[in-house]
Amino acid sequence: MSQDIILPPIVLTLAGADPTSGAGIQADILTLASMGCHPLSVITAITVQDTRGVQDFMVIDDEWVLDQARAVLEDMPVAAFKVGMIGSIDNVVAIAELIADYPDIPLIYDPVLASGAGDELAREDMIHVLRDVLLPQVTVLTPNSIEARRLAANDADDEEELSVADCAKRLTRLGCDYVFITGTHEPSRDVENRLYDLGGEIRVDTWPRLNGNFHGSGCTLAAAIAGLVARGLAVPEAVKEAQDYTWQALRYGFRPGMGQFIPDRLFWANDDAGDDDADKEQDANV
Repeated sequence: MSQDIILPPIVLTLAGADPTSGAGIQADILTLASMGCHPLSVITAITVQDTRGVQDFMVIDDEWVLDQARAVLEDMPVAAFKVGMIGSIDNVVAIAELIADYPDIPLIYDPVLASGAGDELAREDMIHVLRDVLLPQVTVLTPNSIEARRLAANDADDEEELSVADCAKRLTRLGCDYVFITGTHEPSRDVENRLYDLGGEIRVDTWPRLNGNFHGSGCTLAAAIAGLVARGLAVPEAVKEAQDYTWQALRYGFRPGMGQFIPDRLFWANDDAGDDDADKEQDANV
């Protein structure tokens, strides 16, 4: 007897490949699977890296990026896009053209401008093109405060540092529906993450700052948001739930090499995770 099969939400992620599985496409796949989604993956770049940093990378030709994406998009129904490392101006333009063909599919964009160890992955000319062609199509932009300032800055800002709120205002005016700026790099005791839309600040979530330097935390957060949006959550609720998931993944993170810690995206499957969430201190203001 045949049984009806429920199709899991399908999310297409476009990102660079990280052989450590700490960040990039591998991190997205682990996170999306943990969210109960079926991940599709399009490789935009191949990297040579370990947990200490990126030694080199090779960008995939833009036609190959488009061919990878269109093959699966014409075969399967996609509920959300997640974009990470893009690698080149040609790929920015190609991905923007691809997304424009699917205006009803939400796009979560994690602007990977540098690696977690500080290695440069996007030049200023690429950032200008991002502003012009991709950001106007973004549903949720998920920069840290450093990335937000680079994306929002203009020539008149050389003398002073933009506030997070000013960055969000500029980025939403460029066309992003939501801008979610994480505060890991800000000099605060706890980490304050802020969600904005064109009307201003929507929510602030405060999290205890964890010890350690993590590889792939931004990828994990953005992929979790994409998975939860694909499952039907509204953006503010998806942002809230994705933060909780990411904080726990970082909390149970491990250090397999000589560099950064890697989030445990499958922490919930480990016996050590238990039911000790009462120890977690969260201050969430809606």
